[in-house]
Amino acid sequence: MNNIMVIDGYRAVIQYDPDLEVFRGEFTGLNGGADFYADSVARLREEGRGSLRVFLEECQERGIEPTKSYSGSLQVRLSEELHKSAVDAAMAKGQSLNQFVATAIEHELSA
Repeated sequence: MNNIMVIDGYRAVIQYDPDLEVFRGEFTGLNGGADFYADSVARLREEGRGSLRVFLEECQERGIEPTKSYSGSLQVRLSEELHKSAVDAAMAKGQSLNQFVATAIEHELSA
């Protein structure tokens, strides 16, 4: 997946800020914020490790679970027309709407 960096098993979304000429990383799936900045990929990984270490130490000190849990249930708001079209498309493929949406998300994640 583009713009994802894995640091010590934790995933971070990476973006480049052309105005500041730095990379910014933000860990996903944490019960709090942990971001980091650097002007090179190597430094970004180093800064990410430091940011993650501080975050995890703070969670341990406070007795907080560092990662979010996900139920697997997702509520999505669509326009009435898009919802209707999605149901029609799912039925045409012999799928439930849930299967259709899951397949579409999997497709986008593998792109």
